[in-house]
Amino acid sequence: MAEVIVVGAGPVGLLLGALLRGSGVDVQILEQRSEGSGASRAIGVHAPVLTALEGSGLTAGLLEQAVRVTRGEARAQGELLGVVRFDRLSTRFPFVATLPQSGTEAVFAQAAAAPQRGVSVGAVRTCPGHVELETSHGDRRAPVVVLAGGPRSRELVYRSAQAHTYPDRYLMTDVLISDDLVPDRPVLGGQTSQDQLPEHSAAHTALVHLEPGGVLESFPLPEGRRRLVAWDSAGAAQHPAREDPAAQRDRLQRRLAAHGQELTGEVSSFGVRRFVAPALRQGRLLVIGDAAHEVSPIGGQGMNLGLLDAATLAPLLASWVNTGTAPEAALREWEQARLRSARRAARLAALNTRLGRPLPSAGDTARRTGVRLMLGPGAGKAFAHAYAMGLDTASRGSAGKA
Repeated sequence: MAEVIVVGAGPVGLLLGALLRGSGVDVQILEQRSEGSGASRAIGVHAPVLTALEGSGLTAGLLEQAVRVTRGEARAQGELLGVVRFDRLSTRFPFVATLPQSGTEAVFAQAAAAPQRGVSVGAVRTCPGHVELETSHGDRRAPVVVLAGGPRSRELVYRSAQAHTYPDRYLMTDVLISDDLVPDRPVLGGQTSQDQLPEHSAAHTALVHLEPGGVLESFPLPEGRRRLVAWDSAGAAQHPAREDPAAQRDRLQRRLAAHGQELTGEVSSFGVRRFVAPALRQGRLLVIGDAAHEVSPIGGQGMNLGLLDAATLAPLLASWVNTGTAPEAALREWEQARLRSARRAARLAALNTRLGRPLPSAGDTARRTGVRLMLGPGAGKAFAHAYAMGLDTASRGSAGKA
């Protein structure tokens, strides 16, 4: 019998499995999907995660593949509204590391036990001394079980697990932009910064363009590619199941064509939901990642929240397994801290979502004025701290320590 069962082999479940395995814990990972998705969804890994994982060696693996984004720029109608300077933050890693989610998962998978795939969990029972799982491949049990299977795990434990669904929808694609240092491509590829230094070039700059018709975002990726995300007016007006992929592609192509960019890659769409669980623990059963909290992906904090759940929980579970005694006080503190972080991230993500919506002329003018103030001298550093997840409780140095 495994000492810990982790349900879910996404980035959060794989990370927890890797950290527990590195601490000598016999851990089993169960995954409903028969193979990894291969999709590139979340792309940014923030400084608190990099700091938390440095001692395990996983940070080095991530940075071998990642682009280091040192700044972000907010623009509107060709005008620079403000700059977020990650490189001026007092942190061990003054940047956002960007790489496809599949790359992040691959780094964690190398350090974790191979997941048992094609195993779905239908029910969970907490019993004296262990937790039982009803699965598609028979019952499983372990002294400790952690649900990290995303929203599909949520209904196993929470009676009222309904997430709030926002009306917003977005279109997303990855493109190769070969001339992203050319000044006349400020939206997608960016301009050279005012600093005129290579580390502040477009290759290391994220761009958020606030257009009257909705936000258009551009983030650097490895190999000269960029992730483009655009608010989708037509998508927001219809049910996701009825969306026409060809129509989606046409709408995104029109948005990109206005900036001289051809759409070459696949197009996907996503919506926005918000959920924060009332609790993360019931005895020997714990819940982390998107199973426990779901925030708007605009701002790039959702995956990082889950990774910090795993990084801060792993040493507590290792202590529990090795001593045979649950560190009750530390687990209560962990639960309270992670819920506080989730609520803060949800509020910031909601603000990002509202800022990116279409606005009439007067509202758009007010938005530009507000963003200038938000990212101006003094306030700009505070927002950089927030966007780099400096408000997360794990950023205070406790991550990864027992």
